[in-house]
Amino acid sequence: MRHIDFTPFHRSTIGFDNLFRLLDSAASLDAETGGYPPYDIERTGETSYRITMAVAGFRPDEVLIDVKETALTVRGEKKPVENGKSEFLHKGIAQRTFERRFQLADYVEVTGAELKDGLLHVNLVRNLPERMKARRIEVRAANEASHQIEAQAS
Repeated sequence: MRHIDFTPFHRSTIGFDNLFRLLDSAASLDAETGGYPPYDIERTGETSYRITMAVAGFRPDEVLIDVKETALTVRGEKKPVENGKSEFLHKGIAQRTFERRFQLADYVEVTGAELKDGLLHVNLVRNLPERMKARRIEVRAANEASHQIEAQAS
């Protein structure tokens, strides 16, 4: 992935510097991991998401999921198996140690994870506080509002 220069945006935007830093770090993380393991991010509802990672050959006790503030880290640590009976002529199933990091938006929480059929599913939900949810403000006629203010003052 090529590097994108966000300098022109810094000149005309205020308060988006954190977003540009996140985009830069996401691009460099993908380059570091080499795309392993492959994953999908899907929206499963209005405020719910699921990350699905292909982790064939890993057991639940070999996968670690950590959440710290807004960073989700998924690690796979394959325990070496000593089996002197097998000699591989071709080994195409990658079972190497991995670490994949995701930056979560504010108020996104991990609700659970399960490993089934070689796929790790991490479920997330965005829980906005009531004060941040959209709400409708009642608009009253000017004379109604002034009558209510006068009544409250009396």
